[in-house]
Amino acid sequence: MIRKTSASHRSQILCRPRLRITRSALAVDFKRQTKFMKKLSTVSAALALCGLVAQGADWPRWGGNDPGRNMYSPGKGLPDHFAATNNARAQFKPGTEEILASSLPNAKWIAKVGSQSYGNVVVSGGKVFIGTNNENPRDPQHQGDRSILMCFDEQTGAFLWQLVVPKLASGKVNDWEGLGLLSSPCVEGNRVYLVTSRCEVICLSTEGMASGKNEGPFLDEAQYVAGPGNPPAKIGPRDADIIWRYDMMDELGVFPHNASNCSLLIVGDDIYACTSNGQDWTHVNIPSPFAPSYIVLNKKTGKLVAEDNAGIGPRIFHGQWSSPSTGVVNGKQLIFFGGGDGYCYAFNATPERGAGAPIVPVVPGPAVNRFEDKDTDYLKKVWWFDCNPTGRRASDPAHKYPAPDGPSEVNATPVFWHNRVYVSVGQDPEHGEGVGNLSCIDATQTGDVTKTGKIWSYDKMHRSLSTVAITPDGLLFVGDFSGFVHCFDAETGKLYWEHDLNSHMWGSTLVADGKVYCGDEDGDFYVFAASKEKKFLSKVNLGAPVYSTPIVANGVLYVHSNTHLFAFYNHDQRPFVSDQNPAMNLDLNASSK
Repeated sequence: MIRKTSASHRSQILCRPRLRITRSALAVDFKRQTKFMKKLSTVSAALALCGLVAQGADWPRWGGNDPGRNMYSPGKGLPDHFAATNNARAQFKPGTEEILASSLPNAKWIAKVGSQSYGNVVVSGGKVFIGTNNENPRDPQHQGDRSILMCFDEQTGAFLWQLVVPKLASGKVNDWEGLGLLSSPCVEGNRVYLVTSRCEVICLSTEGMASGKNEGPFLDEAQYVAGPGNPPAKIGPRDADIIWRYDMMDELGVFPHNASNCSLLIVGDDIYACTSNGQDWTHVNIPSPFAPSYIVLNKKTGKLVAEDNAGIGPRIFHGQWSSPSTGVVNGKQLIFFGGGDGYCYAFNATPERGAGAPIVPVVPGPAVNRFEDKDTDYLKKVWWFDCNPTGRRASDPAHKYPAPDGPSEVNATPVFWHNRVYVSVGQDPEHGEGVGNLSCIDATQTGDVTKTGKIWSYDKMHRSLSTVAITPDGLLFVGDFSGFVHCFDAETGKLYWEHDLNSHMWGSTLVADGKVYCGDEDGDFYVFAASKEKKFLSKVNLGAPVYSTPIVANGVLYVHSNTHLFAFYNHDQRPFVSDQNPAMNLDLNASSK
């Protein structure tokens, strides 16, 4: 079943008119706003002492606490419905974008975000982080198109601070309008690491500027948030504190196609990142074929440590937006990446100095006259696997990228589980639907493992952006872009069931507490039983497309639509609070009394 969607569907899908919320000017008085922050911390502590804060684990990065990126949470006591009746819809207060709490009784709190929100939620240290755009500005200094990272209080949903990222002057070829921040942050201790829409790896303080000090070494936040060539902005406690930034376009010469995205992976002191290198506006030319596809940075300094030696650049189909995962195989730490050439790669996590050896792409094609630099450290390939079935790379025009029957790149995150790697193939959603493939790869082998390392594959699914979720007893759940949710035996690849959501699916499934959670482009949020037999539990419409993947942290289920972030729980546990109208968080007179 092929569902045709126009290129403008993302911005037109909401049938009800949207009304921009007006608000008074933001104050930037450090003393008064710092009192407000302290008051929030006091409230959170009081709730914990009263036993109202569920015990559990944070979800500090894409994949939670699993460096293998399995979309599974051990959380318990989670809701299996979100409204009083099945197939209910979130109701809006007339003339506003505020959702009525009474329409979603299992909501702990709801926060208003932008108008397009693809950056998946993480929760760490009492704070909730989410990427979005600037359609509903929190700060009147910053109007128009920006990418935004928002930080909220975990217990109350109150807005704490934001990172404002100006758009690239080159426009949509590198930084598509309205998309916002795509990266799911990685939080470690009091640091937040992410990839911005300007193709930067950036490190922030979890506290923002509320402490009243600028940590550094990066000190020019006022100019950064204003954008190059503009007058510096006024910085207050609601702004991010940038520790360091690494510009991949300037430093490496990479050319991101339409957008930059990677959910960073940290192992020890090393940050592993995809550079988002890709084609230009012609969809033929690759401006920087020899720029690295993957790099390693030092998490403390932001300095370059290593780059990959896979030679993917000349063979990129379109762009590169997959995120890395890791696991220990045969006593060695491996890093798994999904390539823009349709291959899944395993690299040795420990960089090695270049030996002058040829850098040869694994995909056949014109010769590449390139060699390792003896003064550069590289991530060395351990194995590689073609994630496209045999025959899809044929010279037949029907199989030429991005034809529906042709090959695809890897946009999903490879998941490491029980010495296996699970990964699907897909394309930019603007290319529409087409054939896909899900592969289970033996992670213990070396070299070209396309034939020898395939444990099983399933080529009857459609193109997919989704990362798999696997239960401890081996049930694997994954969605595809055409809107089908599949349940497999992770060991054998046996298909137990599938369900048609009747709408495109951009995000991934999450498995927790014996349930499968997922959302779709029509704004429907589904719950199924995590079982071999298909059992539909509930559905609610959240009022806007759900392009995200739900997560669980400390007994609360988080999911966001394009326009709102929802924190769901079992209703009898806590009172409802809301941050849907940004002005609600700025009542400084009340907070300082």
